[in-house]
Formats: sequence, C-alpha cells, structure tokens
Amino acid sequence: MTAGMVIIGGGECGARAAFALRENGYDGPVTLIGAEKHLPYERPPLSKDAMISPEHPVARTIAGEDRFAERDIRFVAGTTAIGIDREAKDVIFAGDDRLAYDRLLLATGAVPRPLPLAAASRRCACLRSYDDALAIRAQLQPGARIVIVGGGFIGLELAASARQRGAVVTVLETQARILMRGVPEEIAAVIAARHRQEGVLIRCGVAIAAIADRETGITMTLADGEKLEADLAVIGIGALPVTALAEAAGLETANGILVNAHLQTSDPDIFAAGDCCAFPLALYGGRQVRLEAWRNAQEQGTLAARNMLGLCEPHRAVPWFWSDQYELGLQVAGLADEGIRTIRRDLGDGAFILFHLAADGRLVAASGIGPGNSVARDIRLAEMLIARSACPDQAHLAAPDIKLKSLLAA
Repeated sequence: MTAGMVIIGGGECGARAAFALRENGYDGPVTLIGAEKHLPYERPPLSKDAMISPEHPVARTIAGEDRFAERDIRFVAGTTAIGIDREAKDVIFAGDDRLAYDRLLLATGAVPRPLPLAAASRRCACLRSYDDALAIRAQLQPGARIVIVGGGFIGLELAASARQRGAVVTVLETQARILMRGVPEEIAAVIAARHRQEGVLIRCGVAIAAIADRETGITMTLADGEKLEADLAVIGIGALPVTALAEAAGLETANGILVNAHLQTSDPDIFAAGDCCAFPLALYGGRQVRLEAWRNAQEQGTLAARNMLGLCEPHRAVPWFWSDQYELGLQVAGLADEGIRTIRRDLGDGAFILFHLAADGRLVAASGIGPGNSVARDIRLAEMLIARSACPDQAHLAAPDIKLKSLLAA
C-alpha cells in the first residue's frame, strides 16, 4: 500500500498539480485539500469579469466534480491543515486527524497584505477570493464612492471595473507612481492616463493617517490632514506568502517557502509551488524570486507534479504576466529590472513594446501595451528570445517592419 500524493492548497497551482500527476502516469492515491468551500477556480476574473458581468458571476472552475471523479482525485473542500509531522510523514488536521503522504506539495498561495489601520473597519475589504468578489461587487453601484488603496494590478483592475459599473473611484498610492513593481514608467503612464480619462482620481505619494467607520460610510484621513469620504475602501497593497505551515514544520523560508530548481523544499519529500514559494531563476543567474502570477501557478503546479514523481526537471520558464484594463492589454515577459538599456518598438494604434537589454546585449525582458491583444504575439516571440538568452540586433528590435520571428530564426 502507498500513502500517495497529498497537495495542500486548492487553487490554480494545487489543482493543476493534481491533474498533472495523473497525466504523467501516477496511479496511486491523490488528495487535494482546499481551505475554501468551492471547487478550485480561476482567480484572474475576480477583478474583471466577475465585477462587470451583467449576470450574477459564477466562479470559473478549473475542473468540475465529474472530472475529479474521472481522474480519481480526492478533493477535500473547506479544510485547513494545522501541521506537518515530517518524521511520520503525516499532514495533521483539527482533532489530530492525520493523512499520510509519500510526497507532499505545499501550494498554499498568498493572502492580501493587511493594512493595520483598516483592521477594525467593517467598510474596508480585500479582494482575494470568489466570496470577496461577490461582497465588493454588491457595493459597486452607480454613484457609489470607492477608494482603492494601492496602485498595483489588483487595485487598478478593480478601479477599471468599478468605473464601468458607474462608481466614483479614487486610487491612493504611497509611492511616486502606480505599478512601481515590474512595470516600466512609460507603460504605467499610459495606464494612468487611461484611468484619468475615465474619471478615476489617482493620487500618488500619499499616506493614510487614520480610518474611521461612519454609520453610512467611511472616513479616511490622509497624512496631510485631508479627509476622504467613501462608501467602501478596498485595500490592495500586495500579498504575503502563506508560509506558517512550512515554518512550523521547520522548512526553510524567506519571503516564501524556499525551494531549489526542482521546487523541492529543505525536506526532499516536500515540494512547494505557486505564490507561496521563492525559487531560483536560472535565466537570471539563480536570482531568488517569488511570483504572484496565474501562468506561473499553472507551470509550477505541473512541474512540481513531475518532480514529485522523480523526473528531476529544473525550472526554466520565463516569468510572464498580464493585465487587462478597459480596452488595454498589458503584458510583460521576463524581469524588466534586469535590463540597463531599453529599446522601443511602435506597433501602431498606440501599441508599443519596450525591450530591456542587459549589459552584454542579452534580451532579458519585454514589456508591451496596446488595445486588446495587439502586443501578445510579439511578446510571445520576445519570450522565446529571452529563453534562448538571445542578443538581437538593437536596430532590428526598434524597427516594426522587421518581424521578431526573423530574429528568432537568426
């Protein structure tokens, strides 16, 4: 008898890993444990489609109950693990219930970074789960005053959705501009201008001194004494990896559960993947990173499953993320802060791509923005160039009449 494979975390990463175990020929027991009561679902629509859909939003599940049954995957919903007994190789639950494992995957994800000033407020919300989305959506009525604290992707996507539902929106950002992490200033400026065109008030370089609930709303006092009145405040100031279970088990952590190139933790029988893990990126000299991205969760879930089966495949994927706001689509491949020089390629209709080059001429990242999917194809080709550590001709990168596919072939 085999104890089987156990996955803690019923999100994108954990669900993909469970199915990948079957797709790679594993026929032993597979148990997926989720803290939420729902089947595993996609999170990207929560700040977009779930907010603006004219119909009551339904969680976009990764797989239905029938598919879990078909693949003989046991999904346990609404359950939280409270410990790991590494010596006995057991996951511990309330009441000292235990589940044995041969290999364990921690796909515990991340949670919204708290704003201490908002802890006691009933009119402050965070967006992480489907239930969070339903609660926030209910407040996005025409004329409702919504303050969003944080000018990152979640906050700005939610700002766009709130405006499309007729709410009056203010975005507060403590830093000098929006999208400071991972997005070049030139692209952030396009996003900011589009929001302002829609009537969103974006205020950067401001700090909150106090938050107080009122009978029908909330008052936010800024550091300079100015007071903002709102019906709802949404806090979107980043996310923290869920590492408590790993830490209690004695696994190494540092801004995430530390793993090697195979997504293996300091315990060879325990793996970690997705938003909760910090891993080395070979393309960037083994730089340790933690990525909160939909595709990364998918890719690492699949890779972790294969390595739980002993395939020992290293992580090689190029980081990639995207955001849709109004009609604009933003995509970034690679890590822009690894570049020291930027080359711009204009694609027409306001779309453009910035190519980020290292000192030796290697393409290390590409950032693009434009209507719809106008930058998607070229970002995908750039991603392939990045993966090959290519050093493309800079004049060719800037020339829109020279196809990136030809640079890839070269």
